Amino acid sequence: MKQHRTMGKWRKLALAGAAALFLAVVGLAGLKILIDWAAAATGGRATRRFGGDKVEALVKLVACDGCAVTERNHAVWALGQIGDPRAMPALQKYYTGAKCDHQHALCQYELRKAIGKIDGTWGVLPYLRPARAGGSE
Repeated sequence: MKQHRTMGKWRKLALAGAAALFLAVVGLAGLKILIDWAAAATGGRATRRFGGDKVEALVKLVACDGCAVTERNHAVWALGQIGDPRAMPALQKYYTGAKCDHQHALCQYELRKAIGKIDGTWGVLPYLRPARAGGSE
């Protein structure tokens, strides 16, 4: 009888673990959908304002001296989420590595993050790649 109760506890624990894993996967998928939607919406607003496709319009917004820094930072974030290499020259142009001054200049952290997302050096992806022999391909 003791063995039967123990099996029941393990079964409950396994079900709880499976449920937690399922909820985590669904939550991450939902978060990804929300992030993609927000980046597309930011690109859509930029496209209506500046024309061109989303990347072109967001690049123009990043470079817009007459635009609010907050709007420009949102464009930097969206470009990082979209991950299109066409954005690299504009992002690199504004990246100085200086301390962030969100009132007057683009967020350097967000620029560094966007550049890293595009070139593949940001996030977990660099850690999931196999190490290169000799340091280069």
